[in-house]
Amino acid sequence: MFKGSNVALVTPFKNDKLDDETYIKLIHFHIENGTNGLVPAGTTGESPTLSHDEHERVIDLCVKESNGKLPVFAGTGSNSTEEAISLTTHAEKMGADGALIVTPYYNKPTQEGLYQHYKAINDKCGIPIIIYNIPGRSVIDMSVETMARLFELKNIIGVKDATGDLTRVDKTLKKLGKDFIQLTGNDDNALEFNKKGGVGAISVTANIAPKLCSDFQRFSKSSNDNEIKEAERLNEILQPVHHAMFVESNPSPVKYAAKLLNLCDDNVRLPLVKVTDPTKEIVKKALHTAKLI
Repeated sequence: MFKGSNVALVTPFKNDKLDDETYIKLIHFHIENGTNGLVPAGTTGESPTLSHDEHERVIDLCVKESNGKLPVFAGTGSNSTEEAISLTTHAEKMGADGALIVTPYYNKPTQEGLYQHYKAINDKCGIPIIIYNIPGRSVIDMSVETMARLFELKNIIGVKDATGDLTRVDKTLKKLGKDFIQLTGNDDNALEFNKKGGVGAISVTANIAPKLCSDFQRFSKSSNDNEIKEAERLNEILQPVHHAMFVESNPSPVKYAAKLLNLCDDNVRLPLVKVTDPTKEIVKKALHTAKLI
């Protein structure tokens, strides 16, 4: 099962080109530091500004370098159904364990349009699919009822819920049951999300604090009182870091944090820009507080 701390991988750039060497090092950094799963080419991976070839290469490298040590759920979503099918088919061919597919942005499809979009991908591909519901970016919100319809299809297995609405966890659990995987896309609500029935996160913070995030996730799902208390302690440590990662548009802050940790440079592609000096100070303070630097 895809659970625990799954990193929404950043995509390193050098001279505005993919920095393959640094990207490979990042993948091994996560393998060695407790991350439970890899999610390349998502929002944090700047998928909107990757060319089609770059998008495929980011997935290919991740699958190759992880080499079965960690599951890879490749970001293959698009607001074009045919492009999403193409990217998902490629991820399947390369050996990805599954696909993370965002709800179509900008087009503003109806709930029926959302259903038909995912059904078309499901029918053309053979790997597990996690719905990525992020209305703050895509403008549309997939209903629990639409998810229930999609869960009847062979490949739809769960959701990355970035609505920030914790009542959705209860509603989804009641409607779809425990077999439907619920992962939060909001690091800051992960503790409560898991208490309500979630099984993990697709995390931005895990880029820079993989062990803290994986330990937190493990303890948060424990039935042992002492381990639950440890999860609460880790959650308090991580909260300032979670906040700092979203002071400006993701992934600019996390890339700056990664630069401070000598993991990768802080280059982002336009229209994103590097963080401002005030944000740098917020990020530095958060990392110091969490004893990451």
